[in-house]
Amino acid sequence: MAGSGPTRVMRDGATTTRVHLGHGLEVGGGGFVVVAGPCALENAEQVEKTVAAVAQAGAHALRGGAFKPRTSPYAFQGLGEPGLKLLAEQGRKLRRPVVSEVLDASQLPLMVDYVDVLQIGARNMQNFTLLRAAAKSGRPVLLKRGFGATLDEWLLAAEYLLDGGNEAVVLCERGIRSFDTTLRSTLDLAGMAWMKEKCRLPVLVDPSHSTGTQSLVTPMSLAAAAAGADGLLVEVHVNPAEALCDGRQALTPPLFDGLMRALPPVLSATGRSLARAEALHAVGGTR
Repeated sequence: MAGSGPTRVMRDGATTTRVHLGHGLEVGGGGFVVVAGPCALENAEQVEKTVAAVAQAGAHALRGGAFKPRTSPYAFQGLGEPGLKLLAEQGRKLRRPVVSEVLDASQLPLMVDYVDVLQIGARNMQNFTLLRAAAKSGRPVLLKRGFGATLDEWLLAAEYLLDGGNEAVVLCERGIRSFDTTLRSTLDLAGMAWMKEKCRLPVLVDPSHSTGTQSLVTPMSLAAAAAGADGLLVEVHVNPAEALCDGRQALTPPLFDGLMRALPPVLSATGRSLARAEALHAVGGTR
């Protein structure tokens, strides 16, 4: 790396930084963490049913978008603060940390009142004003790779957060844009494995955005687990056919339950297991 390249995020030994997400859950300590929930928070019934199902299946943390960055200005943009309230209520009820995406620095005072972990999405990976502000937020940050970003650019985006004083940073590989348009993105598991080798921050994989196809989410999740990822960020919807955002890539609750049952043997083959957290005992999760 050049002198202006990443320095704080690079490994100085074999230890991965442990990031505490809340409710007794940490990522980077060896246990495999699964964050699951709907792409977009749509209404109270959808949120409650979906997060209850993923929690019962063993999800460690809950995800859901209240502010949605959409390619078309006419697409559903999210519920905003009412959606954050719905997600936060379920997080308290189920004793799970909640993750939601922040789009702009001006949203941070609102977001920190409701969420345990701030997600910075692919479109904002190099929004340096947002990165600087998020570093001062007092919340862990889940930083997604931009769909046109190199690994070095991704690392430097993380440097903005660490340089701003926030050590609680988790990376997320969500696929990159390539010459092949058959799938939504190309899942770069080799890049993820390289990051695990060179970078001290924990790395999750998003098999939903990287494939855009429901049937591919489980096999790519298992591949990510086998390749050494620290966990997953998965989209689940009680009725994907009626989802207001990205229904084609969302798992149903039964499919998600099948994924959670398929993960332990793969993780065991690599000497690991699903993460344990105090939160899992609240609703009878045993995996």
